[in-house]
Amino acid sequence: MKLVIRHGRLVDPAAGHDAVADLFIADGRIAAVGGPPAGFAAEREIDARGLVVAPGLVDLCARMREPGAEGALKREMRAALAGGVTGVVCPPDTDPPLDEPGLVRMLRQRSREAAGARLYPLGALTAGLTGEVLAEIETLAEVGCVAFMQTRALPHDNGVLLQILRYAKTFDLPVWLRPVEDTLAGDGVAGAGAVAGRLGLPSVPVLAETVALHTIFEMQRETGARVHLCRLSSAAGIELVRQAKREGLPVSADVGVHHVHLTDVDIGHFDPDFRLDPPLRTGRDRDAIVAGLADGTIDAICSDHAPVAEDDKLLPFGEAAPGATALETLLPLVLRWGEAAKLPLAAALAKVTSAPARILNEPTGRLAVGAKADVVVFDPQAHWTVSRGELVSRGGNTPFSGDQLVGRAMLTLVGGDVRHDRKSGSESNFH
Repeated sequence: MKLVIRHGRLVDPAAGHDAVADLFIADGRIAAVGGPPAGFAAEREIDARGLVVAPGLVDLCARMREPGAEGALKREMRAALAGGVTGVVCPPDTDPPLDEPGLVRMLRQRSREAAGARLYPLGALTAGLTGEVLAEIETLAEVGCVAFMQTRALPHDNGVLLQILRYAKTFDLPVWLRPVEDTLAGDGVAGAGAVAGRLGLPSVPVLAETVALHTIFEMQRETGARVHLCRLSSAAGIELVRQAKREGLPVSADVGVHHVHLTDVDIGHFDPDFRLDPPLRTGRDRDAIVAGLADGTIDAICSDHAPVAEDDKLLPFGEAAPGATALETLLPLVLRWGEAAKLPLAAALAKVTSAPARILNEPTGRLAVGAKADVVVFDPQAHWTVSRGELVSRGGNTPFSGDQLVGRAMLTLVGGDVRHDRKSGSESNFH
């Protein structure tokens, strides 16, 4: 289909473009910006006056709960589109884990049938994610895994991790790691500090993150392997990453959007909606995350979307399942952070568009001519209140429940196809 999005504020972080302009789409790709290409005849026109037209969001961590929960993928894909997310990275901690080519093929097929966002599966680094035996990562790469991850913590055996990084370097395969040393993290459910002490909650010390980072960086120096660090949480950890980047180590890093805004104080009186992994830490740690985003130490923001069944949250804090639904709140929370940091809109959006696309080495997250037409049209002034009834995701649990957020996706296109239209049935803006 050929379509044109007219009169929108076109924001392309990759090109530093921010101006009112028309966007022309044909055959699933960006055909032109500004003026139409020769012979272009639009089959559909979209009036985006007063709205922002930007690359679709690319989310580096969103659990689709499939394989595992039957039918979950389609529902969570709808949630992604409702949030303006056109690309989702699926971690391998599914049930069963993504450690076999057949499982990856099945997931990708179901994703195509769901007609949702683009799915980027991560393969398991070790068989069954046990941390003991290297999975067949080269074979998993051949069936579509974009990178390989050990999800909860580093392998117990440093020799296994060293073998993994040497192998990955040999075949130029990217490795994603959670910087957690699990013998130090133990059974902790809250960030170590005054709040955990007052509430009597078992805690996760910052040391669990920093020891893991020291281990990763020493092995990078030995092997030269590329590593992406997933969901940093501490000021000390961020400083170590800053030093590693100055040294020139091939490392990138992300942070979950909840940790950009919240601290351990927000747990209040044992509210299980604030039970997250990694746990929320102190205001000093949160401020370091904000500073790390500003200076480029942290490359990207992810939703860390992890929908949890209601029954699994209606438990005491220490027993409740960690995680929160976040695909639909990612955009407004990034806008809130950008406004508080006094950043240009393009700079804020870069952390969820061009930067994660670069980490994935995928030709998306931009509005350049010839690029895939993955586009979000959003209203930067739309006020809405977060509630279970407002969310598409089957997991309505979020620490922002009851909050009023500003900014909402009105239209989401994947490959030039309109896959979400918030005003379908209304001709006021879209026709």
